[in-house]
Amino acid sequence: MIVINSYVVKTRKWLDDDEFKEVLSIADYLGRDEGASAFNLNLNKILKNGYDVDDVVDILEKYDFIYSNGLIESLTQRIARRDETVVELSIKNGVIFMHPNKYLGNIYDKMRNYVTYDRKERAFKVVPFYLFTVIKFLTDLGVKVVNRTELKETQPLPMKLEFRGELRDYQREAINNWSSNNYRGIIALPTGSGKTIIGIAAITSLNERTLIVAYTKDQLTQWRESILRFTNTQTGLIGMYYSEEKRIAPITLTTYQTAFKYISDLMRSFTFLLIDEVHHLPAEKFMHIALNSPAPHRMGLSATPYREDGRHVVLFPLMGGVVYYKTPAELSEKGFLAPYEVITVYVKLTQDERKKYLELIKRYRALVGSSKFEDVLNAAKNGNPAALEALKIHTSIKLLVQKSKNKVNKAKEIIESELIKGNKIIVFAHYVDLAEEIANTVGALLLTGDVDKGRRDQILSKFKQLRSGVLVVTTVGDEGLDIPDASIGILVAGTGSRRQFIQRLGRLLRPKEGKRAVLYEIIVKGTSEELQSKRRKNTDIDIENQHE
Repeated sequence: MIVINSYVVKTRKWLDDDEFKEVLSIADYLGRDEGASAFNLNLNKILKNGYDVDDVVDILEKYDFIYSNGLIESLTQRIARRDETVVELSIKNGVIFMHPNKYLGNIYDKMRNYVTYDRKERAFKVVPFYLFTVIKFLTDLGVKVVNRTELKETQPLPMKLEFRGELRDYQREAINNWSSNNYRGIIALPTGSGKTIIGIAAITSLNERTLIVAYTKDQLTQWRESILRFTNTQTGLIGMYYSEEKRIAPITLTTYQTAFKYISDLMRSFTFLLIDEVHHLPAEKFMHIALNSPAPHRMGLSATPYREDGRHVVLFPLMGGVVYYKTPAELSEKGFLAPYEVITVYVKLTQDERKKYLELIKRYRALVGSSKFEDVLNAAKNGNPAALEALKIHTSIKLLVQKSKNKVNKAKEIIESELIKGNKIIVFAHYVDLAEEIANTVGALLLTGDVDKGRRDQILSKFKQLRSGVLVVTTVGDEGLDIPDASIGILVAGTGSRRQFIQRLGRLLRPKEGKRAVLYEIIVKGTSEELQSKRRKNTDIDIENQHE
């Protein structure tokens, strides 16, 4: 069955070859439909052959065509603006296409960052992130834009949300900076400073349909509970879009992995994109989320969006740059976070470890000379045999340092000392076997990435109930770990990552009366670990200077 629209015309009259050819000068043949010959009027053919509306009507009347009442009026309008530049936007399988009625020339040259030409579709593909930028750009140039995508710049929530909480001064400042930046931007605040509260207050302020993207399922649950607690929203207005549960609601929560896979299904429904732990977004696959969402309003939340690989320069344009930033020290001084101290403890390699360390360093340099690690890594990615071998040696060096005997002994010594004081301790061990060794030695609870959610919840619940105790974690503890009364942290595996350091410090900074946090960083002196620590501290100073 042929779909009928305002440009489809039909005739039951039999057309000979010459008559058929004449009709084809103004239309395309669609085929037989319920005993009639169906054609679709083709404006390009009409204009190319020099016909006006009267000529078209003459041909239609001549061969007894049936057509809709509005066809002549619509055709008259289309022909009247044949000299006008018109761009039609449509969407197909989640891809936005731009169809101009004529060659765009210099206009296209100015939009190369926003659109690409698709030869198969014979149209331009528009990156959804730039959709409304493209529309404004064309409109400002006097181009008529016909938007048939049904994608909108604004989609209000079905009810006016109210914020039922009290914002701290810096939280209010953060929201004001964000709204002043056209409701776009990244808010960088330490763990424990209430970034979720800021996000919820932003939702109530903007009152637009919102997609919240978090890194784990646990974080989604925390977001949902917080939204219900701090707003007057109804349960039905919040949807979880994850695993088997995929319900799109005015406020929808999803994970990075799910959003990456289903963003084409989600893109139509939201005009506010809120990304938690936004430092993950610059990963190649996760950038897909930001680029394929047309949401004009955006907020990113992170303890620190700066990345050691430098990809934060990609992140900032996608979210609107950093609009607000505070260090742990700044919030601690004002009493919003627990006061804290970072203590660097130096240990040495054993004699045997030192000998092996120097041998590995010698082998590494023999393979790569004075090349930077980044260059070695790139060469390895390209299959260079020497670089591949050098990477294996580099890993061996790192393992030797981070699992050194004196480092482990020092960790045990600190743990025993702090337990005597009745403190709750989190040990960040990075490697599973290292974490297991420490946990077994001191009788600690152990949390690794291999632990399923049910067991994880049991472990965390048990640790929270303890007045004093030890929890040893691998990198699974870097995000989403909420233990307000833990006051002592021990970094057994050193890190050159400022973001990772801030996240781990943040696990200790949730305020509690009389609490003072201490983070011990155990460093093997005279190794690359010591250089990493110094470089990270210098980075802290550089970043803080950028926001003075």
